[in-house]
Amino acid sequence: MKSIYGMTLKNLEDYFVSCNDKKYRATQVYEWLYRKRVTSFDEMTNLKKEVIENLKENFSLSTLQLVQKEEGKDVSKFLFELYDKEHIEAVLMQHDYGNSLCISTQVGCNMGCTFCESGRRKKVRNLQAGEMVEEILKVSETVGKRISHVVLMGIGEPFDNYDEVITFIEIINHDKGLALGSRHITISTCGIIPKIIDFSHLPYQVNLAISLHAPNDTLRSYLMPINKVYPLKELMPVLKDYVNKTHRRLTFEYILLKGVNDTEDCAHELAHLLRGINGYVNLIPYNETHYLKWKRSTPSQISKFYDILKKEKISVTIRREFGSTISAACGQLRSSKEEDEV
Repeated sequence: MKSIYGMTLKNLEDYFVSCNDKKYRATQVYEWLYRKRVTSFDEMTNLKKEVIENLKENFSLSTLQLVQKEEGKDVSKFLFELYDKEHIEAVLMQHDYGNSLCISTQVGCNMGCTFCESGRRKKVRNLQAGEMVEEILKVSETVGKRISHVVLMGIGEPFDNYDEVITFIEIINHDKGLALGSRHITISTCGIIPKIIDFSHLPYQVNLAISLHAPNDTLRSYLMPINKVYPLKELMPVLKDYVNKTHRRLTFEYILLKGVNDTEDCAHELAHLLRGINGYVNLIPYNETHYLKWKRSTPSQISKFYDILKKEKISVTIRREFGSTISAACGQLRSSKEEDEV
């Protein structure tokens, strides 16, 4: 049964018209879902009984169940169970500018990045748009706070679930939906070129982040198998076209792995690769997991890498660390639940 949260306003309007009802019913339902945050169709008291019964027959209202929560300083991690007993994660980070939620877009991931816990476990299925919307609603309900920013950077590759992700964005961006501004939404991709091109044609001013993690094709292909399909020599021209077309600034994510991609040569090579493109580098200290061999770079090496980029006139930040006392790595909580308890 389809989740009501996966319906755009236009979808709902079409549904009510098909039921020989009025289009404005869709706006009424959206009001109950996203302003009053009801938890059952019976609470929609301005709808006729037969309308409510039809909604019950055609849509589900809640499919996610919170099964585990871990908390650290300014961060909370949530493990959800889906209707089919699969699990996904969401991470809430408290910043001075608001509450940012990192959500999952797939159950598992097929991109196979060697340093990523999510990529270690293959994709089971795509998440539906409604399940992604529910991640926001469930976390907001649990902590009693409004989610002001959403990042699609959890389990899964968003552009490998492109259609559902775009539907999700339409729902949360709509002023009658969650009314999250486009610039408060960020999509992270490992670089699926055809979808980046498709995305550049959409009207949303959503932020785009590129999971880069290496400054050349040889090293990137070693760390990220997707680079063998969409290598940097093809990806970078597409990103430059994207910036020219959309006038949006890119984020380049770069996880620093000890002795692998954190050398001075890598820093200089990265600066050369990114020179002239409107974007900035987000250096990310690695969250180690006992499932994978990689180690985090030392603080001194991270600082040295940062300094080189700065001297090369590349905009760069070091990501503030969250969750050092919890299962911080993406997919780690899911793995612990589904593997360690077997």
